Amino acid sequence: MIVWNEFRNDARVLKEAESLSAAGHRVIVHALHLPGITLEREVVSNGVEVVRVARSPFWRLSRPVTRGYPAAPENGGRIGHMSPVAQAMRIAARGWTHLALLWHMVRLRADVVHAHDVNTLPTAWLAASLSGARLVYDAHEISTSREGYSSLRKLVGLVERALMPRANGTITTTEARAKFFARAYGIARPLVLQNRPREQRPQASERIRHELGLNQSWPIVLYQGGVQQGRGLERLTRVAAKVPGAYFVFIGGGRLDASLRQIAQELRLEDRVRFIPTVALADLPSYTASADIGVQPIENTCLNHYTTDSNKLFEYVQAGLPVIASDLPEIRRIVRQHDLGLLVPAGDSEALAVALRCMVGDAQLRVHHAACALAAAPALSWEVQEHLLVELYHRILG
Repeated sequence: MIVWNEFRNDARVLKEAESLSAAGHRVIVHALHLPGITLEREVVSNGVEVVRVARSPFWRLSRPVTRGYPAAPENGGRIGHMSPVAQAMRIAARGWTHLALLWHMVRLRADVVHAHDVNTLPTAWLAASLSGARLVYDAHEISTSREGYSSLRKLVGLVERALMPRANGTITTTEARAKFFARAYGIARPLVLQNRPREQRPQASERIRHELGLNQSWPIVLYQGGVQQGRGLERLTRVAAKVPGAYFVFIGGGRLDASLRQIAQELRLEDRVRFIPTVALADLPSYTASADIGVQPIENTCLNHYTTDSNKLFEYVQAGLPVIASDLPEIRRIVRQHDLGLLVPAGDSEALAVALRCMVGDAQLRVHHAACALAAAPALSWEVQEHLLVELYHRILG
């Protein structure tokens, strides 16, 4: 497998690797190395091996270092916002990293090369071609219509149109996305593996209240995940002012972190709107279970958002939380089928405020939807679908 991240909190890739390892395959995940933060080689759960390559050979020269970690530039590292010299260094660094990843994979002579997302697809295809391996493409997103990818849309489309039909197996995350890929590139409909967590035992937890020192018995409204554009988080922070008697807690990090804190400060909500940095995957369930309501206010800003079902939605279900979520097709189907909570029109602040006040103010409603979530949890777990991944590998390997 190949990912364009450090493979520290990539729950989907870890679950896929664990499932294949449990089925008898030797799985090696090739990822990015941050000196002082990650190990170049390690073995994680279920015997999954990890090999990391430095993100950049210039990291000591091109970025300030804090505790061994090359700090991210203020502009988020987007090439179009950098000086010509910095652009050239970034392009050279990425090219070097891809070549290093390619070398590591080719010399393994693997049976399958599994690309996670489009930014690894060309390297994975070349590695598979040079080593005689099968190619699996796992499209986590619709990257031709994705928040923050507008300048790369044409390039992404060219890459997927050229290489996706050459893959021996394709995977995506929702039925709507599978239909899109099949129609856009004239391929068989990809296998759908939703971003579900493993089934969890119900647990009682007060972790958020204790960690943040929340003294009132108010319900905790939780958002967990990347703090990024297009996810309705600035809207949610402002709506918090219209929902008294509740705490709003954000778990995760991202480009909007400072903006959300500033909004909370401007509205004098610092006591009720609180923030917890990204937590380890193993610890996340205890945080989730200590909330009272899970919220997913994602906005309909692109086709990728419109077709999502959201990993956090499934995480809320496993923790037994009632949910308030945007009324988008894939999310709607799950919420209505299992009676998980309330749906609101995407981007509608007043509707979001009304739904939150309703759920916060009605303890019996929360109990009802929480019971529905716990009842649905076994059916919406990773274990129910992981056999499909194993069967795909058996099929492409003959």
